[in-house]
Parts: sequence; structure tokens; C-alpha cells
Amino acid sequence: MDVLLSIKPKYIESIINGQKRYEFRKTIFRRNYINNAYIYATSPVKKIVGAFRIGEIIEDQPSNLWVRFNGLSGLNKDEFFSYFQDQDIGFAIEITDVEVFEPPIDPTETNPDFVPPQSFCYVRSTLFLTGLRECKKYRNLDG
Repeated sequence: MDVLLSIKPKYIESIINGQKRYEFRKTIFRRNYINNAYIYATSPVKKIVGAFRIGEIIEDQPSNLWVRFNGLSGLNKDEFFSYFQDQDIGFAIEITDVEVFEPPIDPTETNPDFVPPQSFCYVRSTLFLTGLRECKKYRNLDG
């Protein structure tokens, strides 16, 4: 099982150039056998632009995550703490083995009813494009 993550285009550029080595989330996958993350670039791109292998996932207080990973976050301090506002716990997902799709995948070509996840959704590893169909109904599938 893999995940499809929605990420803003400006952060994707930081992932591709290696500046952003951790992706931060308020919630994390409940399934512990997630290996890969496919990257959905939010508006205005609206395409799946690549993938990465998931390394270590660290759970901690946002302030501790910032101290530990700020140089690898691709974010400035205001962006980071604005995102984690009022959160006691956050998650840092290590980004490894980034792959860029050329050309990017338009998920609506495979599934005209595709709705991108607000945060993430699960997709079957071996049936990635078929798995996109699952995202149309579950924007924040977490179980």
C-alpha cells in the first residue's frame, strides 16, 4: 500500500532540488506498511508529478521537530509554526529516492471523477492508477 500526498507546488520544487528532505503532517498514516508516496501538486498544477520512498517517520512536538529538522524542512519558521498552530504533536516524514515523472500524470485522464485528497489517501502499490479511483470518495482516508 502506498499513499498519494497533496503538496503545494512551491514545496515540491524544494523536494526535487533536495532542499526539503522532510514532509510534515498533522496526522499520519494508520497503516504501518506504507513504502512510497506519490506527489500530487495542488492548484494550479493539479497533476501527479513524482514519487518518493518513505524513510523514517518521526512523531514529536512541533517545536522539537523544528529544532531537529528546520534546515531540512524547505520551510521558514513562520510557515512551519503556522501549519502546526494549536497542534501538540506533529510528524516528520523522511523523503528518500525522489523520482520525477516526465510528463506528469493527469489523474483525470484515468478517472474523470478524481478528487485530490486534502492531505493524503491510500493507493494500492501495484495498481497505482487504478488506486486513484479510490481517492474520489475519500479525501482524508485515514484507516
